[in-house]
Amino acid sequence: MTILLFILGLVLLIAGAEALVRGASRLAIAVGISPLIVGLTVVAFGTSSPEFAVSIKAALSGQSAIAVGNVIGSNIFNILFILGVSALITPLVVSQQLIRLDVPLLIIASCVVWFFSFNGVFGLLEGLILFGSLIIYVAFLIYQSRKENEEVQEEYNREFGLKNGFNGWPKNLLLVVVGLVMLIQGSRWLVDGAVAFAQYLGVSELIIGLTIIAVGTSLPEVVTSVIASLRGERDIAVGNVIGSNIFNIFGVLGLSAIITPGGIPVSPSMIAFDIPIMVAASFACLPIFFTGGVISRAEGVVLLAYYLAYTLYLILAASQHDALVPFSAIMLYFVIPLTALTLFVVTFQAVRKRSSAPVA
Repeated sequence: MTILLFILGLVLLIAGAEALVRGASRLAIAVGISPLIVGLTVVAFGTSSPEFAVSIKAALSGQSAIAVGNVIGSNIFNILFILGVSALITPLVVSQQLIRLDVPLLIIASCVVWFFSFNGVFGLLEGLILFGSLIIYVAFLIYQSRKENEEVQEEYNREFGLKNGFNGWPKNLLLVVVGLVMLIQGSRWLVDGAVAFAQYLGVSELIIGLTIIAVGTSLPEVVTSVIASLRGERDIAVGNVIGSNIFNIFGVLGLSAIITPGGIPVSPSMIAFDIPIMVAASFACLPIFFTGGVISRAEGVVLLAYYLAYTLYLILAASQHDALVPFSAIMLYFVIPLTALTLFVVTFQAVRKRSSAPVA
């Protein structure tokens, strides 16, 4: 029964997110919101709605490990797994806006979350700062969208089949309402099933949140990015991941901290390991994006390998396996320093190449 409840909750979350994104996108276009804003906010944030629903439900239920673990685990999964798989399908072209604005913002947001965690709790003040940052970010996107020219807007309209006007608004409004209801019920079943599952297996709620729930709630991002890659819409595949991660930090974690009495406790293991991994994954984006503005298949393999290593570590830690100590030593003293050095060299060479390039 527990597994059935978990699966039903996951299905409702994915279907609800799809209905919400589809209905909200068309309503936004109908009231004259820029297609650029729809892509960067409604679509990216909509695919993060399962994380939002699950973390809010977990926070209100006192399951803080799931509330935080879901956000951290989803962000790690989005960068390492989804970008890795998408790059394997086809090398991903990265827009200059992502390199100049969105990825640096994601890096800063990840570092801020790590800093906020040092006192062992995400409290009301931290939540207000994070959620306030989301409002500023969206406001900036709206301001920036006014610079779009008609040609770009027409291109979005042709690509997504979206037209201005209120034709079909009752259907789209119904999609939004149905999507929200499915998200609420799905999150309740998913969290309840996951908690019961963790108790049955003797695995901590934190591990469940970082793995099963994080992967499950990230499925809308997986589907969106993989389909975008298959269709050749490679910039959308990358933008969806980065936008979703920003929303997870500012929106999901911020609001969860605001509405939870006394704040959300953060475990020492998360402060020492999981959040630094999220920060490192965010930092890894920038030098990879610098290399010609493309995430190659080889870089996709590296991202996937790191996610598999991270998952293996969680499994070894949860089972207290004898291989945990040597595996941790190899990762800590060899793999991570080598990766950091490689990223530094790549970034330095990319910056040097750009600064020495002749001005047209």
